[in-house]
Amino acid sequence: MDREFIAERQKGLQNYLNVITTNHVLSNCELVKKFLDPNNYSANYTEIALQQVSMFFRSEPKWEVVEPLKDIGWRIRKKYFLMKIKNQPKERLVLSWADLGPDKYLSDKDFQCLIKLLPSCLHPYIYRVTFATANESSALLIRMFNEKGTLKDLIYKAKPKDPFLKKYCNPKKIQGLELQQIKTYGRQILEVLKFLHDKGFPYGHLHASNVMLDGDTCRLLDLENSLLGLPSFYRSYFSQFRKINTLESVDVHCFGHLLYEMTYGRPPDSVPVDSFPPAPSMAVVAVLESTLSCEACKNGMPTVSRLLQMPLFSDVLLTTSEKPQFKIPTKLKEALRIAKECIEKRLIEEQKQIHQHRRLTRAQSHHGSEEERKKRKILARKKSKRSAVENSEEYSAKYSNSNNSAGSGASSPLTSPSSPTPPSTAGMSALPPPPPPPPPAAPLLPASTEAPTQLPPQAVNGVSRGALLSSIQNFQKGTLRKAETCDHSAPKIG
Repeated sequence: MDREFIAERQKGLQNYLNVITTNHVLSNCELVKKFLDPNNYSANYTEIALQQVSMFFRSEPKWEVVEPLKDIGWRIRKKYFLMKIKNQPKERLVLSWADLGPDKYLSDKDFQCLIKLLPSCLHPYIYRVTFATANESSALLIRMFNEKGTLKDLIYKAKPKDPFLKKYCNPKKIQGLELQQIKTYGRQILEVLKFLHDKGFPYGHLHASNVMLDGDTCRLLDLENSLLGLPSFYRSYFSQFRKINTLESVDVHCFGHLLYEMTYGRPPDSVPVDSFPPAPSMAVVAVLESTLSCEACKNGMPTVSRLLQMPLFSDVLLTTSEKPQFKIPTKLKEALRIAKECIEKRLIEEQKQIHQHRRLTRAQSHHGSEEERKKRKILARKKSKRSAVENSEEYSAKYSNSNNSAGSGASSPLTSPSSPTPPSTAGMSALPPPPPPPPPAAPLLPASTEAPTQLPPQAVNGVSRGALLSSIQNFQKGTLRKAETCDHSAPKIG
């Protein structure tokens, strides 16, 4: 219970949690989320998925569960089951179940119609959906099970049925793909992205685990994710950059992550990437710089068409005879357009909040730094000294103003009855003391000297002061009577 020991352990635990939460794979792990936020992750999603799948089997008796595929994906609310058809027991299929996410903006009717439309989507680079259905709270899709697994399984040399963490979190050997594989797979993925963008179908979920390998052909998975409103695997990356604010630019940015993983056999340590390790070709680095560099993240992503014209992919010849086919009714196209706008609007709001939070955090850390504290102390001292000087100057100015007003009372009117100066003194200060004034003017002197205490301000500023001034101005020396003096001060000589 030693306080220093507890503080040290607390610091160590915080560092441990920081490492876990900054690891993209570990931070999405169900155990980590349940530990950090038990209130929001308390539900047993495997049990919920089994209930939904059981209800589905009541109406579709031809399907049968072989085994649950535990934790093969990274999503907490998406579960997988290995399936078979009763009259074809050797064929293996994969059932995926997922509930709704925060970006589900389609109406229940449009949502169910679009989910049921997915099996009709035919494209050489889209993995075929065998069966799809949905209710008001979740969707269920069935696809053929592929023994080779996904593009991520190829990169990490993993077994498809193993748990996600075991497959990808700590690979035994890190090795990228060959240049020709990078070129071919990259071109195929860009072609299918362009197809979806032209159809107005929002995707936003490109990563290596969503690309199925079928021989030398890449096929895109999980088109239903955007309809369900699920968050993207790379959302924590592109939500940091306000220029990546459309689903098309999100797809391009995610393609940059995928290309990096194909090239170097691992994901980037952080994004944006300042400098890229040596690659099989400078053409690869050029594409990576256009999607993952500081400049790209700051200024915006190129279009898929622009990427297709770059040297890395422009000379790739695709040999496929399958014609793409995906008919979406006009009404559902409009519903998809509105849903896409809502998804993008929420992303922009989230980016704005993150930007404001980062500015606030930077400001707080800046103001809390030791150097900044010293600067603030110095500024505070200077300010207090400056205010002290200003106060003393203001006091001196006030004092001199009051003296000046006292000395120039004859020429300037009084402004306050509480501090008048006797007019007689003010008027005589510039002249030598005159002899006693004539009798008519004599009564004015006492009246004027007592004016500050006995007369109201109007009398001081008006009649008495005016009479005194006129008597001074009209004074004539000749009107004085001659005085006869008897001088007894002369010395007597005896």
